[in-house]
Amino acid sequence: MSLSMYHFFLLFQNFDQNCKTEEPRNPYEQNINNDPYAHKLQEELPVNLEDIINAIRRDRIRITDHADEEAQADRLSFDEILMTVFQGEIIEEYPSDRPYPSCLIYGKTFRDDPVHSVWAYNQENHWAVLITVYRPDQKYWINWRTRRPKDAII
Repeated sequence: MSLSMYHFFLLFQNFDQNCKTEEPRNPYEQNINNDPYAHKLQEELPVNLEDIINAIRRDRIRITDHADEEAQADRLSFDEILMTVFQGEIIEEYPSDRPYPSCLIYGKTFRDDPVHSVWAYNQENHWAVLITVYRPDQKYWINWRTRRPKDAII
Protein backbone atom coordinates (compact mmCIF):
# COMPACT_ATOMS: atom_id res chain seq x y z
CA MET A 1 0.00 0.00 0.00
CA SER A 2 1.42 3.34 -0.99
CA LEU A 3 0.11 6.72 0.05
CA SER A 4 0.29 9.63 -2.32
CA MET A 5 2.42 12.55 -1.18
CA TYR A 6 -0.77 14.57 -0.69
CA HIS A 7 -2.32 11.95 1.60
CA PHE A 8 0.96 11.48 3.44
CA PHE A 9 1.09 15.14 4.36
CA LEU A 10 -2.57 15.17 5.34
CA LEU A 11 -1.83 12.42 7.82
CA PHE A 12 1.24 14.02 9.36
CA GLN A 13 1.04 17.75 8.74
CA ASN A 14 0.65 20.04 11.66
CA PHE A 15 -2.50 21.97 10.77
CA ASP A 16 -1.46 24.91 12.91
CA GLN A 17 -1.42 27.93 10.60
CA ASN A 18 1.74 29.18 12.29
CA CYS A 19 3.71 26.53 10.38
CA LYS A 20 4.08 28.75 7.32
CA THR A 21 5.03 32.00 9.01
CA GLU A 22 8.56 32.19 7.63
CA GLU A 23 9.26 32.94 4.00
CA PRO A 24 11.13 30.02 2.39
CA ARG A 25 14.79 30.66 1.68
CA ASN A 26 17.53 28.71 0.06
CA PRO A 27 18.68 26.06 2.58
CA TYR A 28 22.31 26.71 1.68
CA GLU A 29 22.10 30.37 2.71
CA GLN A 30 23.45 31.18 6.10
CA ASN A 31 22.63 34.45 7.77
CA ILE A 32 25.65 35.06 9.94
CA ASN A 33 24.79 38.70 10.72
CA ASN A 34 28.39 39.77 10.12
CA ASP A 35 29.54 37.50 12.94
CA PRO A 36 32.67 35.61 11.84
CA TYR A 37 32.06 32.97 14.52
CA ALA A 38 28.37 32.29 13.83
CA HIS A 39 29.23 29.26 11.67
CA LYS A 40 30.86 27.67 14.74
CA LEU A 41 27.46 27.42 16.43
CA GLN A 42 26.10 25.61 13.37
CA GLU A 43 28.92 23.04 13.55
CA GLU A 44 28.75 22.34 17.26
CA LEU A 45 25.04 21.73 17.67
CA PRO A 46 23.84 18.20 16.95
CA VAL A 47 20.98 17.63 14.57
CA ASN A 48 17.65 17.08 16.29
CA LEU A 49 15.22 14.61 14.69
CA GLU A 50 12.29 16.80 15.66
CA ASP A 51 13.80 19.70 13.69
CA ILE A 52 13.97 17.55 10.56
CA ILE A 53 10.41 16.33 11.07
CA ASN A 54 9.19 19.91 11.49
CA ALA A 55 11.02 20.95 8.32
CA ILE A 56 9.28 18.12 6.45
CA ARG A 57 5.88 19.14 7.85
CA ARG A 58 6.51 22.72 6.73
CA ASP A 59 7.68 21.61 3.28
CA ARG A 60 11.10 23.11 3.95
CA ILE A 61 13.22 20.33 2.48
CA ARG A 62 15.58 19.99 -0.43
CA ILE A 63 16.55 16.71 -2.03
CA THR A 64 19.99 16.45 -3.58
CA ASP A 65 20.39 14.96 -7.03
CA HIS A 66 22.40 12.18 -5.42
CA ALA A 67 19.55 11.32 -3.02
CA ASP A 68 17.08 11.33 -5.92
CA GLU A 69 19.29 8.96 -7.92
CA GLU A 70 19.82 6.63 -4.95
CA ALA A 71 16.08 6.56 -4.19
CA GLN A 72 15.33 5.59 -7.77
CA ALA A 73 18.07 2.93 -7.78
CA ASP A 74 16.67 1.39 -4.58
CA ARG A 75 13.07 1.83 -5.74
CA LEU A 76 12.17 4.02 -2.78
CA SER A 77 9.35 6.50 -3.07
CA PHE A 78 9.66 9.82 -1.29
CA ASP A 79 6.52 8.90 0.67
CA GLU A 80 8.45 5.93 2.05
CA ILE A 81 11.57 7.95 2.73
CA LEU A 82 9.70 10.66 4.62
CA MET A 83 7.75 8.03 6.56
CA THR A 84 11.02 6.46 7.71
CA VAL A 85 12.01 9.81 9.19
CA PHE A 86 8.70 10.30 11.01
CA GLN A 87 9.01 6.98 12.80
CA GLY A 88 12.79 6.72 12.65
CA GLU A 89 15.73 7.31 14.94
CA ILE A 90 19.09 8.97 14.60
CA ILE A 91 21.76 6.28 14.67
CA GLU A 92 24.84 8.38 13.80
CA GLU A 93 25.59 12.08 14.09
CA TYR A 94 28.02 14.10 12.02
CA PRO A 95 28.15 17.48 13.81
CA SER A 96 31.25 18.69 11.95
CA ASP A 97 29.80 18.11 8.46
CA ARG A 98 29.78 21.20 6.26
CA PRO A 99 28.03 23.33 5.38
CA TYR A 100 25.62 22.00 8.04
CA PRO A 101 25.69 19.25 10.64
CA SER A 102 24.04 16.04 9.50
CA CYS A 103 22.88 12.70 10.79
CA LEU A 104 22.05 9.17 9.68
CA ILE A 105 18.44 8.17 10.30
CA TYR A 106 17.26 4.58 10.43
CA GLY A 107 13.60 3.85 9.78
CA LYS A 108 11.33 1.30 8.15
CA THR A 109 9.17 1.51 5.03
CA PHE A 110 5.49 0.68 4.82
CA ARG A 111 6.58 -2.92 4.14
CA ASP A 112 8.86 -2.98 7.18
CA ASP A 113 12.05 -2.77 5.08
CA PRO A 114 15.00 -0.92 6.65
CA VAL A 115 16.08 2.40 5.14
CA HIS A 116 18.95 4.73 5.99
CA SER A 117 18.84 8.40 5.07
CA VAL A 118 21.37 11.13 5.69
CA TRP A 119 19.92 14.56 6.47
CA ALA A 120 21.59 17.92 7.02
CA TYR A 121 19.82 20.68 8.90
CA ASN A 122 20.38 24.43 8.66
CA GLN A 123 19.51 25.83 12.08
CA GLU A 124 19.55 29.39 10.75
CA ASN A 125 16.70 29.06 8.26
CA HIS A 126 15.15 25.74 9.39
CA TRP A 127 15.61 23.84 6.14
CA ALA A 128 16.46 20.14 5.99
CA VAL A 129 18.42 18.60 3.11
CA LEU A 130 18.18 14.94 2.16
CA ILE A 131 21.75 14.12 1.19
CA THR A 132 21.44 10.41 0.41
CA VAL A 133 19.19 7.45 1.04
CA TYR A 134 19.71 3.72 0.67
CA ARG A 135 18.61 0.28 1.73
CA PRO A 136 21.33 -0.85 4.14
CA ASP A 137 23.20 -4.08 3.46
CA GLN A 138 23.08 -6.55 6.34
CA LYS A 139 26.71 -7.50 5.81
CA TYR A 140 27.71 -3.98 6.94
CA TRP A 141 25.16 -3.44 9.72
CA ILE A 142 24.15 -5.12 12.97
CA ASN A 143 20.38 -4.78 13.49
CA TRP A 144 20.51 -1.96 10.91
CA ARG A 145 21.69 0.42 13.65
CA THR A 146 25.35 -0.36 14.30
CA ARG A 147 28.15 -0.59 11.75
CA ARG A 148 29.99 -3.89 11.76
CA PRO A 149 33.71 -3.58 12.43
CA LYS A 150 35.64 -3.75 9.16
CA ASP A 151 37.23 -7.04 10.17
CA ALA A 152 33.79 -8.54 10.89
CA ILE A 153 32.09 -7.70 7.60
CA ILE A 154 30.25 -10.75 6.35
